[in-house]
Amino acid sequence: MPRSSRGTRLTAALAAVLALLLTATACGSGDDADSGADSGSAKNSAEAGAFPVSLKHKYGTTTVKSEPKRIVTVGLTDQDAVLALGKVPVGTTEWLGAYDGAVGPWAADKLGDAEPPTVLKDTGTGPQTEKIAGLRPDLILAVYGGLTKSQYDTLSKFAPVVAQPKQYEDFGVPWQDQTKIIGKALGQEKRAAKLVDGAQAHFTEAVKEHPEFAKKQGVMATPYDGIFAFGDQDPRSRILTGLGFEVPAELEKVIGAEFGANISKERTDLLDTDAVVWIAGDPAKDEAKLRKDPLYGDLAVAKDRREVYVDESSDYGNSVSFVSVLSLPYMLERLVPQLAAAVDGDPATKVPAPKP
Repeated sequence: MPRSSRGTRLTAALAAVLALLLTATACGSGDDADSGADSGSAKNSAEAGAFPVSLKHKYGTTTVKSEPKRIVTVGLTDQDAVLALGKVPVGTTEWLGAYDGAVGPWAADKLGDAEPPTVLKDTGTGPQTEKIAGLRPDLILAVYGGLTKSQYDTLSKFAPVVAQPKQYEDFGVPWQDQTKIIGKALGQEKRAAKLVDGAQAHFTEAVKEHPEFAKKQGVMATPYDGIFAFGDQDPRSRILTGLGFEVPAELEKVIGAEFGANISKERTDLLDTDAVVWIAGDPAKDEAKLRKDPLYGDLAVAKDRREVYVDESSDYGNSVSFVSVLSLPYMLERLVPQLAAAVDGDPATKVPAPKP
């Protein structure tokens, strides 16, 4: 499955969930509930007067009455903003499946002495509602997510839920908005804004050092089931646009309102841009396969070696897909030098291996 696949259906009946919640509350902490520390410390506590706070989202408005202590992240990358704000979730949701607690290496130091969060798995039918209930959350974050209305209603029975913003496609919230929304929910709106500024500074520095990126056309793609290209509303493509690149308008017409789409062989020409970043399962094999196909191999972008191949299962590849306030500095340190080599105008220039 590509990293574009995300399950969005509930499996547990509401009655069972509520019964489990009542049982967990009555019995106190179990193994699951204790797997993540109650988050917060004096230096990372809420700003004065922050609560109650109301947050608008796709399904209405959620009010958080007091500073949350037991946070569960249903949004696939929401944990990074929580960790950056000095909190440790009691539960996270698996997406990449590579790390304890679903906490990547770019965020691991934010755990401190706390145990990694309990990881909730999405088997293709939506959040593990019963397990979420067992963690006794007082806040559920689903900002970088795709909750349905019924899922939102079910989860809201036992904790305030902050769902995805309505102004973006599901799984399309920009990392800046994601961080600020979560900061507001945690009563740390000012600190969240500073975190955004800090991460944005890495883009600003890269743009300053590489003015050649400006107005270049670039595409994020994966050779899954042919060729799958990401649109300009996908967080991965926003990496490129944040560096000054532009996603081709013609490609956007083909993708439409979705976050990405498979490109037919007849429209492989849409990839003939100044740079293509390939998120590949096996970079060497995928590159060889693409070059054997004349519809792609004969394009100038391929002949001139204006490509970056990223191993999707590496820490670097995971950071390219994650796109969070914590992963971005780690990712840009590796991607920017590769893009600079790809667009330097000299086909003889080899794109360097990423920094370890």
